Amino acid sequence: MNLLPKSSKEFGSVDYWEKFFQQRGKKAFEWYGTYLELCGVLHKYIKPREKVVLDKGTLDAVLTDEEEKTLQQVDRMLAEVGRVLQVGGRYLCISLAQAHVLKKAVGHFSREGWMVRVHQVASSQDQVLEAEPRFSLPVFAFIMTKFRPGPGSALQIFELCAQEQGKPVRLESAERLAEAVRERQQYAWLCGQLYRKAGLGSVSLDLCDGDTGEPRYTLHVVDSPAVKPSRDNHFAIFIIPQGRETEWLFGMEEGRKQLAASAGFRRLITVALHRGQQYEGMDSIQAELSARVLELAPAGMPTQQQVPFLSVGGDIGVRTVQHQACSPLSGNYVVEDVQGDDKRYFRRLIFLSNRNVVQSEARLLKDVSHRAQKKRKKDRKKQRPTDTPEDLPAAPGQSIDKSYLCCEHHKAMIAGLALLRSPELLLETPLALLVVGLGGGSLPLFVHDHFPKSCIDAVEIDPSMLEVATQWFGFSQSDRMKVHIADGLDYITSLAGREVRPHYSVIMFDVDSKDPTLGMSCPPPAFVDQPFLQKVKSILTPEGVFILNLVCRDLGLKDSVLTGLKAVFPLLYVRRIEGEVNEILFCQLHPEQKLSTPELLEMAQALEQTLRKPGRGWDDTYILSEMLKTVKIV
Repeated sequence: MNLLPKSSKEFGSVDYWEKFFQQRGKKAFEWYGTYLELCGVLHKYIKPREKVVLDKGTLDAVLTDEEEKTLQQVDRMLAEVGRVLQVGGRYLCISLAQAHVLKKAVGHFSREGWMVRVHQVASSQDQVLEAEPRFSLPVFAFIMTKFRPGPGSALQIFELCAQEQGKPVRLESAERLAEAVRERQQYAWLCGQLYRKAGLGSVSLDLCDGDTGEPRYTLHVVDSPAVKPSRDNHFAIFIIPQGRETEWLFGMEEGRKQLAASAGFRRLITVALHRGQQYEGMDSIQAELSARVLELAPAGMPTQQQVPFLSVGGDIGVRTVQHQACSPLSGNYVVEDVQGDDKRYFRRLIFLSNRNVVQSEARLLKDVSHRAQKKRKKDRKKQRPTDTPEDLPAAPGQSIDKSYLCCEHHKAMIAGLALLRSPELLLETPLALLVVGLGGGSLPLFVHDHFPKSCIDAVEIDPSMLEVATQWFGFSQSDRMKVHIADGLDYITSLAGREVRPHYSVIMFDVDSKDPTLGMSCPPPAFVDQPFLQKVKSILTPEGVFILNLVCRDLGLKDSVLTGLKAVFPLLYVRRIEGEVNEILFCQLHPEQKLSTPELLEMAQALEQTLRKPGRGWDDTYILSEMLKTVKIV
């Protein structure tokens, strides 16, 4: 280690290198980039009778800082390269591509009208799995090709080639090229860290398509230190079937830890497949990922060991994007059909700003699922994109099973209607409901269809969501179901300010926040401010129930929300949704009406018996009392 330079200036000193090799003696030395690693790039760009200036580390050694004297020396060096090369000649420079080196080289040659390409040198497979990697920083080759000077401003060409035989990707600017190189350096650093030690915490990364630069796979690295090492349990890859990446087991950190522990490997990497990408099958994914994921293997894995690829059911699942668009309020979103683990198909609304959260979900009718399977077989033959207009069914909204509630928090919110007392009479009792947050419309639609005397006002801030609900989720308005396009805050404030206020038996909030930086994603904080809660109270009947879907990861903020709610609604029940962050809050005005758990279950059973009457299309898997078993009073 005493041979290492003590400063960057020493690294660029002739005296230092003379002393270095004298002390090292006759031992072979390669600081970075052995011939075996470089030969693929060298043979690709150096052809017989072609003029090439080959520089291995010289630019890195000379350009040790950005002082004026150093930069002038580098300018003279690069100018000399340009002088000796004819048009079509290449300057091929092997470098670590430090930020100031890359900036200088790319800036100089692009201003001269040369084509600039940066090619990442592939590490040898032996180095990936050897006991101690030789060099953790990636090595790059700058390939600067001299073009004939054109009139006026020269066209600047920037390309990145990320793999030895990969297709170059054209980038729009020198800044974007530098950013892409930095991403690969950070990836190499991460691989080095993952190799040296386990348990780095939550680690995730995107692998992008080499041609388009679009994300293709999202990887999560999960270490299980409690697993006892053996020859065959070092490392495995788990492919998440398409459409199931939002499930708790795959989409949440705690779920992935549970998955890794049950799989029994020291390190498990889960792989989520991105929508908008084409995948031929498990074998092609395995071939595509095998070399890349080995870079993430832990230390101690035997050389040449086969890495197992795991999945659910042995296939990659089915995902069909039916519609995608951009809303001015909600951003980019997609409507997609996915196959569940019971082979039934489900339609989902996903906001791409939060792609691992299902905003709305509905089950498709069985005959539609069968047609989707036949369509999938045709698509395999045609291999055309799944989101083209000709793929859209004629009447997409007619395919929805309206008797089925997919979301657990919606089931719990419906179960909360048992708090209205006399549940056996609810089907014959006029019931006024206010639902803030429409989404796909499944929650208000379920109430509308199962409670024939109900009248529902639904409030939705985004008109695009009403279009989505109507076209894709079977939603429709009627004389008992009205949608108001408005901000829920403004709408309730307006109702509370009237001389004659309307009064609702049930008020439901199922509205998400558009600000991802907050510790509470549902509802937006303004919906639980004290003055606004007083307005909600003013339009709720004395015996009514205010039901709120709360998603809050900040424990301090959650305690504050519960305290504020209890100040306005003295009777407060909480129901945690298992495996999710959601908590459903049932708020009432009179604490003396508090029900014990057995009383709650009895009322829920009475309501369910009423709803299960023949001809009502009740889902047999939906047990209302099960939804209220774990309810606690705050």
